[in-house]
Amino acid sequence: MSTYAIGDLQGCLLQTKSLLKRIHAATSDATLYFVGDLVNRGPSSLQTLRHVRQLGEQAKVVLGNHDLHLLAAAHGIRRVREEDGLLEILNAPDRDQLLDWLRTRPLALQENGHLFVHAGVLPQWSMDKTLALAREVETVLQGPHWVDFLREMYGNQPAKWDDGLTGTDRLRCIVNALTRLRFCTSDGEMEFATSSGVDTAPPGFMPWFEVPNRNTQDVTVVFGHWSTLGLLLRPKLIALDTGCVWGGKLTAVRLEDRALFQVDCPQHQRPGQAR
Repeated sequence: MSTYAIGDLQGCLLQTKSLLKRIHAATSDATLYFVGDLVNRGPSSLQTLRHVRQLGEQAKVVLGNHDLHLLAAAHGIRRVREEDGLLEILNAPDRDQLLDWLRTRPLALQENGHLFVHAGVLPQWSMDKTLALAREVETVLQGPHWVDFLREMYGNQPAKWDDGLTGTDRLRCIVNALTRLRFCTSDGEMEFATSSGVDTAPPGFMPWFEVPNRNTQDVTVVFGHWSTLGLLLRPKLIALDTGCVWGGKLTAVRLEDRALFQVDCPQHQRPGQAR
């Protein structure tokens, strides 16, 4: 069995199907790891969400910030813009089943020395700690009071991890790191205003994966989220958001040999919009 990591789909159904067709032509028995942001901004969020769900156990999914946005929008916590393409999900007859399936996806996964997250990992966190902290949030999202948590989830503070954090502050910090992180300081203070490339880091900040001696440097972190970073393949790092919804590509990497699979994508969003 081969294992594939797949970048942000963001509602691009035709490209998703095309990429999966190429994967299945190369491997009859594949496990698929999607690094989050299945929906939002593309033309077919409903059908894309249905398609990935219908893959069953073959598909392993971690939650991205756009997936959480959908869950919050479904309960009036976040505003839905028509151009986001989420209204078709919220008005679908299988809405509740889709949302329940989505909210029971994890925020982090590991497989054979690979750690899958949507955005990044703080430098203080090892793989085991990342998985344990992700489970704290997953327990809440999968529990009876998950909508109450979504109401308190948004915000940029606390911007720095502390083991002593409790309650909503603790959970918010975990969510922000795993689903929104791009830049941080060497001691893990996060910055959320900058979404451009690595050369635009504010003074004192750097890409999270450039922090010296971070505690996940001995595992391969696989992530998406950062479309202006694009494809990045290093011995212990795989970045997979190649801007499908922005007119780039949809990308998959076969983890056993780093074979690259890509399909071209039409431009569904204009440059300059928030990524």
